[in-house]
Amino acid sequence: MTRTAAGAARSPLVPHDGLTLLRTVATAVLDLDALTGLGTFTLPYPAEAQRALDRTALACLLRGADPPLSVSDLLIWCRRRPVTEWPLDLPDGLAAPEDRLIDKDACVPTDLCYEWAVDRPDSATEQIDRALIALAMDRCRLANAPASYAAFRRLLVEHPVLTRDKAAEIALEPAFTPLDGLLQQIYLPAPVGWVRGGRFTLCRRCRTLLAPMRDGGWWCENARCRHKGDAPVGHAYEETEGGGVLLLTRPLRLFVTAPGFAELRLERALARLGLTPELWPDYDAYDVRITLPDGRVWAVDVKDWANPALLGRNAMLLPGRPPYDRAFLVVPDHRTALRRDYVGVVRRFMDPDVRERTTVVSHRQFMARVRAALEEARGQSVGDDRPEHHHA
Repeated sequence: MTRTAAGAARSPLVPHDGLTLLRTVATAVLDLDALTGLGTFTLPYPAEAQRALDRTALACLLRGADPPLSVSDLLIWCRRRPVTEWPLDLPDGLAAPEDRLIDKDACVPTDLCYEWAVDRPDSATEQIDRALIALAMDRCRLANAPASYAAFRRLLVEHPVLTRDKAAEIALEPAFTPLDGLLQQIYLPAPVGWVRGGRFTLCRRCRTLLAPMRDGGWWCENARCRHKGDAPVGHAYEETEGGGVLLLTRPLRLFVTAPGFAELRLERALARLGLTPELWPDYDAYDVRITLPDGRVWAVDVKDWANPALLGRNAMLLPGRPPYDRAFLVVPDHRTALRRDYVGVVRRFMDPDVRERTTVVSHRQFMARVRAALEEARGQSVGDDRPEHHHA
């Protein structure tokens, strides 16, 4: 999880400008969700929610549109109306026709909502997210324990759900000694609204919690999982099992766990080709480092964002160390399957210097480049990357 460039070198914007307004509303949605959930909240509203309502009303009045009359009305907008139908001006390509801030089925903030929130320079969501990961890096670096940092990152990817007893057991493992107390800050009690029949239920594909729907079905927050069809029901925890069920915080599930699945999938694909990929080198300078048979080194940053324009706006140059010959930004195939112009949009919204020095490709495209490099070095054909059906 490398850094982002939210707000870097951007023009000051008036409060009701389209970009600024969407960031404000997205932050308000997250604030309300963090307090009591989007279904139940009471007066007084958080300051950001009132600010979002006021600025949205102003934008509507300036354009002769009917404004939302309350925060509840604004949340209905966020759930029912794609942002492209709001009375605001956005740069061409920055939003897609189905982009919403609240999921219309599950009534929770969408991935896009978090991405808009971190697009602002003072994003509390990004600051908290980065501060916790930075704390883990610093502690492991101080202890000269890169293996501990790698174990921590794998835990967040492979186990976004733990029981309280299991979390305590993991915290006592030698690899987690430098991270004393950190798991308690990032694994919090699972939301009671996700209980059905006294149990929390896991998605068998991505191992996070499923949200029960009114029609009796399940909703998975993982976009790749939803792209594959109905969520497969996995293990069910009794509500009080193991001292209670804990869930990794949503920003970390979105910005660490989700791309982490793609990182581990890339690691497995490279290993099947006989390479030895290094994950999160030098305490997460970037995500994957591979050395080709001819000695060339490729550095990879994996990003799994719903909005390619916001990803492009926030992409930064990879750090120069550990050294490499070429830098790649790799996006999961499900993103390009859902939106064929995804890679092109990312590139269009990148800073020119970042665009010139970073190759943006899908997972499939990157693996094709790896196979071509191996065929050139080995003088023989290399088989296609086999699809995986048992991982998210």
